[in-house]
Amino acid sequence: MWVPNLPITLISAVAASAGAACIFKDFHGGPPYERDVRAEGKTVVVTGANAGIGKEAALEFATRGAKVFMACRDMEKCEEVRREIVMETKNKYVYCRPCDLANTTSIREFVERFKSEEPHLHVLVNNAGVMEPPTRITRDGFETQLGVNHMGHFLLTNLLLDTLKDSAPSRVVVVSCSAHRKGQIHKEDLNLTAKYDGRAAYAQSKLANVLFARELAKRTLDSGISVIAVDPGHTDTDLTRHLPMSKSFTRFFVYPLFWPVMKTPKIGAQVIIHAALDPKLKKCAGDYYVDMKLAEPSKEAQDFELSLWLWKVSERWTKLDQAAQQVRAA
Repeated sequence: MWVPNLPITLISAVAASAGAACIFKDFHGGPPYERDVRAEGKTVVVTGANAGIGKEAALEFATRGAKVFMACRDMEKCEEVRREIVMETKNKYVYCRPCDLANTTSIREFVERFKSEEPHLHVLVNNAGVMEPPTRITRDGFETQLGVNHMGHFLLTNLLLDTLKDSAPSRVVVVSCSAHRKGQIHKEDLNLTAKYDGRAAYAQSKLANVLFARELAKRTLDSGISVIAVDPGHTDTDLTRHLPMSKSFTRFFVYPLFWPVMKTPKIGAQVIIHAALDPKLKKCAGDYYVDMKLAEPSKEAQDFELSLWLWKVSERWTKLDQAAQQVRAA
C-alpha cells in the first residue's frame, strides 16, 4: 500500500545522508596548515594554478600576503581564477603568466619574462600535472606525462635555480603522489614507444618527480634552498578528466563510493603550504611528506644511481645548457 509521506521520508533520509557524508569528508580530509604563518615579502610561482590544488595553493599564498605568479597554459581560465583570488584576498599582487610545460620554448619564455620582471623567487611549486591525456607526445618529442609532470618542471626549476639561490632561504616544492610506488623508470624506453601503457607512464612520471627532488637536493646542499616532495593524498580534482569513457564504471560507480573519503582541493593544497612555509622544513633535502608528515618513499625513489641517471638524461632531452644560454642572452 502506498504511504503518502514516503517520498518526503526518502528525501529527508537522502539529504541527511548527504549532509553526514559532507561532514565526514571534511573531518577525514584533515586540518588546514597553521593560519598564523604568513608569507609577506615572499614571491611564489605555482604551476597549474588555475584549477585543483594549484588554484587553492595560489589562493592560500595570496591570503597569507605573498606575491603570486600563476604559471598556466590556459590564460583565459587563469585570468578568471586570478580575478577571483584578488577579489577574495584583496591582494593585488597576483599575476597570470603563460607557461606550457609540454613546450620547452614556452617554459624558456616564461623564465625570461619572470626574470625581467621579478628579482626574487622564494618558493617554486611544481604542481601542474596530467594523467593519461589524449596526446601521447609533446612538441619536443617526450611522452606527454613524463614531459609535463617531470621534464617540463625539470627545465623550469633549473632555469630558475640562480634566482632561487640569490633569494635564499628559498624552497622548491615538488608535487608527486602515491602512484610513484608503482612506478618504474624504463631506461631502455622512457617514452614507452614499444608498448605504451598510460597508467605505467603516469606512475613513471610520479616516480621521476621524487627522484628529481632528491637529486636536486643533493646538488643544492648549502645553497639555502630547501627541496621537499609532497603527496596531497586522494584529492577530488579533475586530474582524471582525460580517462576514456570505457572506464565509466570507475567514474560513475566507484568514484561516488570513495568521494566521502577524498580530500577537497583546499585541504589537499595544505601539504603544499606546509612544505613552502613551515619554519621546521627550512633544511629539508629531498624529504617526502604525506599529509604534512614525513614519510619514506619507495625503494626505487631512494636509488641515488637512478636519480643521477635520470638527471643526466633530463639534461640532454631538455637541452638544458642551450636553454640556459638563451635565457641569459635574453
